[in-house]
Amino acid sequence: MFSDDYSVESIGQLPPDLFAESCQQVMMHLQGQIPGVDTAEICERFQKAGVQLNLEAVEKIVNMVLFLFRTATKSNWTAGQLVTKLAEGSSKWSKPALQVIQRIWNEQGKHLPSQEDPSHTITVGQLVDFQWKLAMAISSDTCRSLNYPYISMTLKVANSSGQITSKSFEMTIPQFQNFFRQFKEMAAILETA
Repeated sequence: MFSDDYSVESIGQLPPDLFAESCQQVMMHLQGQIPGVDTAEICERFQKAGVQLNLEAVEKIVNMVLFLFRTATKSNWTAGQLVTKLAEGSSKWSKPALQVIQRIWNEQGKHLPSQEDPSHTITVGQLVDFQWKLAMAISSDTCRSLNYPYISMTLKVANSSGQITSKSFEMTIPQFQNFFRQFKEMAAILETA
């Protein structure tokens, strides 16, 4: 159990305060306080602190912490039992990382909802943030003068595992108008429901 040695070694590279912040975000997600864990933001914080982990490695760390906290909740483990299980699963856990997990679990673990609680089921594709801007394409490699307006959109979505991903796309003005019309129709239907 919990024996992904690569992720465990990556966690060992992290300063304890940064790992604690990441664990705290995972806890906040599991407690329903935030819709997901923004791994891109965590990765950026790690890199600013000099920790050279790519986004995929950070996603693996977050998934591991999500899994271990969910398993500890489901199994009703104490902090001591959790740390013992982790140490049994891999000898690569650093002492500071285990101390962080133990402290976070002691402080926050009792506040996690029961896995059987239907009000805390995991959502699929929850919209977290929506940004758009109007822009003008002036030229391209194949055309000197475009002068073509478009809408650039970025959506932040929390997936079923709680990780937040960004999706960006562009639409022509007619496509955006159709998109807007469909949203108005959805809003009207939701108001009558």
